[in-house]
Amino acid sequence: MLGSAAVGWVYWHLDHNIKSVDINSALGDDRPAPAMTTPSPADSVSASPLPTGSLNILVLGSDSRSGKANKELGGGDSSGARSDTAMVVHIDAGRTKATVVSIPRDTLVTRPSCPLASGGSTAVAYGTMFNSAYALGGPVCAVKTVESITNVRMDHYIEIDFSGFAKLVDALGGVDVTTTQDIDDDKSHLRLAAGAHHLDGTQALALARTRHGIGDGSDLGRIGLQQTLVKALLEQMAGIKLLTDPARLYRVADAATAGLTTDTGLDSLTELMRLGQSLKGLTAGRVRTVMMPVVTAPSDPNRVIAQEPAASDLWASLR
Repeated sequence: MLGSAAVGWVYWHLDHNIKSVDINSALGDDRPAPAMTTPSPADSVSASPLPTGSLNILVLGSDSRSGKANKELGGGDSSGARSDTAMVVHIDAGRTKATVVSIPRDTLVTRPSCPLASGGSTAVAYGTMFNSAYALGGPVCAVKTVESITNVRMDHYIEIDFSGFAKLVDALGGVDVTTTQDIDDDKSHLRLAAGAHHLDGTQALALARTRHGIGDGSDLGRIGLQQTLVKALLEQMAGIKLLTDPARLYRVADAATAGLTTDTGLDSLTELMRLGQSLKGLTAGRVRTVMMPVVTAPSDPNRVIAQEPAASDLWASLR
């Protein structure tokens, strides 16, 4: 009885860590068509068939200012947040291959009218920065803006904040990365010589945020570091064999869910586990990382715009 109670408490605790947003209800039917999903045969872990169809997930890293932990990690003052990192994760049918497309936050886009939780809606904005969508209208506007510029349906939404990301990396035992140049960034407080490094959560977060100490100091250089980090984390997760270490599995799950916000389709531990089980054949070597093709904006040398037709061709390949 004590064992059952403990398991029940752990499940309840992890389940209640997750925050969610009902994006489907907010956006209604004025969206790109969803991809067809097909079930796989039921296995011994899942009582019902696991889905095997293609999937598109918008993953955002938020520089949330809420909470002491986020402020200490560089979240700034006590209110507001921006989408510091934006990636569209496309999982192929069969779920053994994936493409991760990074969208530069400095991209100038047409931001569509977005519904607001308080009622009413935002006005359409032309030539505005991509990350303004999240700052103005939260996850709902971020999803609508991505769907507007890509014409690709986002099947799910996942957001993790500063402290959640750092805790996840620490729970995994850190992460191994190799940098190709020295990094000295006063903004992210990261200093690394070129070469191989084992980073803890705070250092990994700093690497994901670094841009001033590399290349031309733009968001494009930071995206390269973020993509390197994504691959390294996937390799770390595959290498530590979580299922044979219950204590570490709990720490990782607790860290992963504590700073997590999802759409209502992924807002329970059961749903996240089913997604994870459907991806068991996906390895780091089968994940391709790319950036949305961009060029310097004619109106502002510090901003970029989508490079056409290359950008449209990329998004079309994910439908």
